[in-house]
Amino acid sequence: MNEIDKEKDKSARINRALGIFILYFGLIVIGAMYATNTRIEMYTDLAAGLLLSFIGVGMIYFAQKTIKELKNDSKS
Repeated sequence: MNEIDKEKDKSARINRALGIFILYFGLIVIGAMYATNTRIEMYTDLAAGLLLSFIGVGMIYFAQKTIKELKNDSKS
């Protein structure tokens, strides 16, 4: 692995950790939707939680994809 690949790997690992955090935060927001009083608050929490969860899953997916590509390139 050269320096550029090491930096890409480091960046991908940071993005994966951040994606996991955002995913869990989105799940907490979805869970908090049941503690609201009105229907509009419930829908707002659901929309925000789903958006955060999708962003987190996307970050995890693309980070894992980058890590696997770098690992396969280093084996070759």
